[in-house]
Amino acid sequence: MDARLVLHVTSSVLPCLSQHNMHRRRCPRAVSAMTSPTQNVERLTTLKTEYKDNWFDSIAINHLSKSVQETIGFKSSKKGYDGLVEATTAARQHFSPDQQRQLVIQALDKAFPKPILSLIRTVLPPSKLQREYFAAFTTIFFPWLVGPCEVKESEFNGKHEKNVVHIKKMFLEESNCVNMCTNLCKMPSQAFIKDSFGIPVNMVPNFDDMSCEMIFGQEPPAQSDDPAFKQPCYKLCNAKQKHSTSCTS
Repeated sequence: MDARLVLHVTSSVLPCLSQHNMHRRRCPRAVSAMTSPTQNVERLTTLKTEYKDNWFDSIAINHLSKSVQETIGFKSSKKGYDGLVEATTAARQHFSPDQQRQLVIQALDKAFPKPILSLIRTVLPPSKLQREYFAAFTTIFFPWLVGPCEVKESEFNGKHEKNVVHIKKMFLEESNCVNMCTNLCKMPSQAFIKDSFGIPVNMVPNFDDMSCEMIFGQEPPAQSDDPAFKQPCYKLCNAKQKHSTSCTS
């Protein structure tokens, strides 16, 4: 009954979203970790995937972009996803990693209505239903933000659950910057989702193919143990010309 209530509320707030899952752009929110550091990483910008935004994608992306721009005090001349990426790039260039994360969290708080977030948290306490619901919810309602995605099965406490979202492309593809992936997507998204919904999520990027997995119900590792923070940046990073392992110097 509670799950039906959540579905009813989210459907009324975000109408017609499920019709547009296949028409989105690139990803700006959420990601990081990894299986093993990639050596001599380089991406070719000519290989970028092109996406066509529908009317809802454009409204949603512009809304989030506006929230980010207002939060960091930056005005982009670009619209849509390009404006969002330009705003996050400005944040990357002018604020420390900790400040970047806090600014993104503030922008997300501004972009999404708190009453709806609180209601979802109340009616979906920690459980298998909660984990699988958030995985399915992400693939239905947020492809415009995270990219084309699908639910995958994993083992959770010895049992199989459909609690993983595999994102086929993401924010990393547009920025070509590991720092922007970790500090403007992965870390703030993990914190925002846990604080808003009461569910931990570990975002695990694959820096080779620029995909990502969101594992709902799994606590992310400490930053000191997270392979994503040991990952060298790409040679063709769009954020800066000089790189260190963490791309912060």
